[in-house]
Amino acid sequence: MSTQTASAPTRRQGSRNLAIWFFGALGGILWGYDTGVISGALLYIPDAFPLTPLVQGLIVSGLLVGAMLGASLAGRLADPLGRRPLILIGGIVFIVGTLGSALAGGPAVLVAFRFVMGIGVGLVSVVVPMYLTELAPKEIRGRLTSLMQLLVTVGIFLAYLTDYAFSTAHDWRMMIGLGVLPALLLTVGIYTQPESPRWLVGNKAGGEADARKVLIKLRGSEEAAEAELAEIRQCIAKESQKAERLSLRQLATGNLRPIFIVGLLLVFFQNFCGINTIIYYAPTLLVNVGFGAAGAILANVGIGVVNMLMTLPGMYLIDRAGRRPLLLYGALGMCAAMILLAAVNLSGLAKGPLLLVLTLVGITIYIASFSISWGPVQWVALPELFPLRVRASAVGTCVTFNWLFNMVVALIFPALLDLFGAGYNFLFFVVMTLLAFLFVKNLLPETKGRSLEEIERDLLDRVPRVPPAAAIAGPAPA
Repeated sequence: MSTQTASAPTRRQGSRNLAIWFFGALGGILWGYDTGVISGALLYIPDAFPLTPLVQGLIVSGLLVGAMLGASLAGRLADPLGRRPLILIGGIVFIVGTLGSALAGGPAVLVAFRFVMGIGVGLVSVVVPMYLTELAPKEIRGRLTSLMQLLVTVGIFLAYLTDYAFSTAHDWRMMIGLGVLPALLLTVGIYTQPESPRWLVGNKAGGEADARKVLIKLRGSEEAAEAELAEIRQCIAKESQKAERLSLRQLATGNLRPIFIVGLLLVFFQNFCGINTIIYYAPTLLVNVGFGAAGAILANVGIGVVNMLMTLPGMYLIDRAGRRPLLLYGALGMCAAMILLAAVNLSGLAKGPLLLVLTLVGITIYIASFSISWGPVQWVALPELFPLRVRASAVGTCVTFNWLFNMVVALIFPALLDLFGAGYNFLFFVVMTLLAFLFVKNLLPETKGRSLEEIERDLLDRVPRVPPAAAIAGPAPA
């Protein structure tokens, strides 16, 4: 009898929590869809208006420039406005940008509304990981925060599937326009969800009572909620005494300088290991080695399936194996894949079945290695690294650089592909994946299984597990 009584609240609590995680992470579907759909649409947009390699790069990178602005705004607005309202604003921006892009009458208008879409992407890329990190229990924080990355891969897969569905009709407008559906779901759904308890305690007058209610719902008992609330309260009080050391201006010179550089290097290597070339230009690469347009998009659907499914073991392992081991083995897997792709493209193989199969194998190994490691881990690790009072600004700055690096790769890759061919570009990514391995091995701290407040105390007290400033001062974030 007592077992039944205890299990019913647990089920209700699980349902409430599931809604929070789903709607909190739903921005990932929009992010994935809007970044992935353009790979197939680019094959058919020239039916409506001609595209040079430069204009093609601008269409892709227009979203990324907007994402830089959105990430920068999110870093400034997440504290005064709150996490949940900013996700809501991101959903509205998505709706406007998606409809405008789908109805664009020329390349300039398309680039402009892709820019608007990018603002939404930038907002959710900062706020959603922060929101999920601050709501999740420490034991499964990695798994729950990486839920957003899983939904990013779901969004990419849905984008590839939509590209294939409308490829026969060459209907790129429908490919882009269907992204309005998850945007509407996000906008309505996030409105019903609670605010981050850590934001409530740290930024809202009288917010502790609201935070207690949220934590009781999340943790299932008043005792667990009170214990966590006391830890949050103690940590905020300690930060208030050191406020002068926690401003964003001090990040480059203060005691947080080492970990800030680590955050910048993390986003640098995630982008310059080559993932953007695969996500944005896989159909173009496949057409270049002999696929037809429809066949390349169908193969891209398969790549999207691998991307989505391999994120699942990453979510399972991130709280068991830890952040560092996943990144290390992922870098080695990506390096092996890029070596294969470089060798295939530089070997002089004629277009035919062997070239097609080897190219697909290389892309599949690369996507699998990235999806199980660097895909989810970056978005889990970034919010974990920074203290609460500087978390929004620091994560926003790092994610702004993330989109800057993303934009650079997306903008120049078509021109470099046309100038040098794919082989030499893949060789560059071989070098970058090796450097990424060395970065993780020597500089990145492990954050598995520790509360945000524990991580913060250790970082601010400069415990040995955090690399000293002298050891980090050498590498530059590019």
